[in-house]
Amino acid sequence: MAKATARHILVDSEAKCAELKAQIEGGADFAEIAKANSTCPSSRDGGNLGSFGPGQMVKEFDTVVFSAPVNVVQGPVKTQFGYHLLEVTSRQD
Repeated sequence: MAKATARHILVDSEAKCAELKAQIEGGADFAEIAKANSTCPSSRDGGNLGSFGPGQMVKEFDTVVFSAPVNVVQGPVKTQFGYHLLEVTSRQD
């Protein structure tokens, strides 16, 4: 069964999400940006979500996590919780 590990940053606006993505692409540390900005409890651990399989996260998350290239920041991804930046840190198919 497929498994992935990922980390994310959750914010309440698409504009904030895009701004943070630009900072990360400019060399800022993903974990530090997550700790400073993410509204998800995972922010304490740099946005780390651990390991999970298909169907364990909301659909929009699953779609990105199980199709996006590993170690490339994706987003903004809109879910019922807000706007996310996602980075797949590993995946086994």
